[in-house]
Amino acid sequence: MNTKKQNNIMKSQDFTTSITVDAAPKQVFDAVNNVRGWWSENIEGSTSVLNSEFAYHYRDVHRCRIKITEMQPNTRVVWHVLDNDFNFIEDKTEWVNTHIIFDIHEKEGKTELTFTHQGLVPEGECYEVCHDAWTHYIQDSLKSLITTGQGKATPKEDFTESDHQKENTDTKSIYHRLLITVPVEKVYEAITTREGLAGWWTPDTEAKAEIGSILRFGFGPDYFKNMEVVDLKPYSLVKWRCIKGFEDWVGTTLTFELEPHKKGCILLFHHDGWKSYNSEFASCSFDWALFFRSLKSLCETGKGFPYPEFDKIN
Repeated sequence: MNTKKQNNIMKSQDFTTSITVDAAPKQVFDAVNNVRGWWSENIEGSTSVLNSEFAYHYRDVHRCRIKITEMQPNTRVVWHVLDNDFNFIEDKTEWVNTHIIFDIHEKEGKTELTFTHQGLVPEGECYEVCHDAWTHYIQDSLKSLITTGQGKATPKEDFTESDHQKENTDTKSIYHRLLITVPVEKVYEAITTREGLAGWWTPDTEAKAEIGSILRFGFGPDYFKNMEVVDLKPYSLVKWRCIKGFEDWVGTTLTFELEPHKKGCILLFHHDGWKSYNSEFASCSFDWALFFRSLKSLCETGKGFPYPEFDKIN
C-alpha cells in the first residue's frame, strides 16, 4: 500500500465529530477558547493564547497538559497533548503527542465546527470512553455554550467536602454496584433529567437538576414519592432525601456515585437510613436491582424498562 493511501486510512480512523450552529464564526471561535465554559472548570493556565500551556484534571482519574500550537482567528485552533495520565487503563500515557483540532467555517449562512482528536483511534484502550465523552462535550456542552451562553462543563472540584456525609451507623443501607458501558456524563444525565429518570424509573416523573428542588415520582394513581435534591456534583455525585413516600422511606437518603472506567462508568448506589431489615427493605433492594437493569439498558441501548414494566423478563 502506498504511503499516501495509508495515511488517508489512518486519518479516517481519528475520532471526529461536527456541529452546525446559527452563530458567527467568531462566536464559535470564542466559545472554543473558553475551555472552562464547556469542558472543565478544573483547568490551570491560559486557554486562549497561542503557545500557552494549560493543565486539566478530573479527580484522580485523568490529568493532562496541553499546549496551544495553532490559533487562526475564527478559523482553526490546534492543541498538542504534552503529558497525560489515565488511572483506569494500562497505557496511562495514551493521549501523549496527539493533537486536538477545531476547524471552523461558514456553511450556508451558519457555522460548522469540526472537532478532530488526531491520534485517538479505535485501537486505543480509552477510545470508547473518550469517544463518548468528547461527543458529549462537543455535541452537547460546547454547542450549548455557543447557542445559549451556558455550557455543561465539569464543575470546580471542592476538596473541603467529602463526597457524601457519613450516615448513622445504627441504620441499615441498601448497596448496589454495576458497570454501565457509557461515559459518566451520559449516566449523570439519566439520573438527573426528567427525560432520563422517566426512561428507566417511572414515566410519571417531575424533576429538575437543582439543589433544593423537589422531585416527584408517581407509581400508579394512588402512590408517589417526593425527593429533595441535597447534593449535585456533575458527572460524579447525586444525592436525594426522601420527604414523602412509604413510612420506611421517609428520611432515607439515596446516593448515586459515578466513577469513570475504561469500559464506561461504575455506578455505586446506596440507599441509607433504613431503621431495620424488614420486608419493605428486602423488597426495595430487589426492586432497585431491577430498576438498575432498566437504567443500564436505557444508557446502553436507548430503551429502558421503567415502571410498571421493570419486573418483566425480556
